[in-house]
Amino acid sequence: MSEPQNELINRVANSGIEVFNLEDHYPAQPIAEIDLKDFLFKELILKEKDFRAQLKEMDWSQYIGKIVVIYISNDAIIPVWAYMLISAKLADQGIVSFAGTTQEYLHAHYKALISKLDAETYAEKRVVIKGCSHKPVPPSAYAALTAKLQPFAQSIMYGEPCSTVPIFKRPRKLSK
Repeated sequence: MSEPQNELINRVANSGIEVFNLEDHYPAQPIAEIDLKDFLFKELILKEKDFRAQLKEMDWSQYIGKIVVIYISNDAIIPVWAYMLISAKLADQGIVSFAGTTQEYLHAHYKALISKLDAETYAEKRVVIKGCSHKPVPPSAYAALTAKLQPFAQSIMYGEPCSTVPIFKRPRKLSK
């Protein structure tokens, strides 16, 4: 029996191109934010006694299953121990926390991920770093991944496998 003439052929899958989608490595847990501004007297002054009382009354269970970033959205000067106290309360519930903004957390998350990546698995391969993500992958992740892969990959492109922007191409070796 002959094959149907309308069979779709996935040329991208047959091309040998490796696709790396940073969005696939976005944190699986939702990210929640705690703004220290909300704990300050007149959104400016941290009063230790009042701060500790607010923390004691807080329902920490609302953050279970989430990554919590602790930051300050205004120009108030916050002592380091304030971040530490909140982090300790969250840790008591088994909750992961990060001192900084969501953007700073994502930068650190991707930096750690890329540092652990075995770039040698991409040796002599054509790699497309997938773009057009629906999640807020920071530009620093794309730059770090490019730097990590460049010593190994034959070429690096950005975008979708069917429409890419060339980023790097290893020069061909001249035969003698």
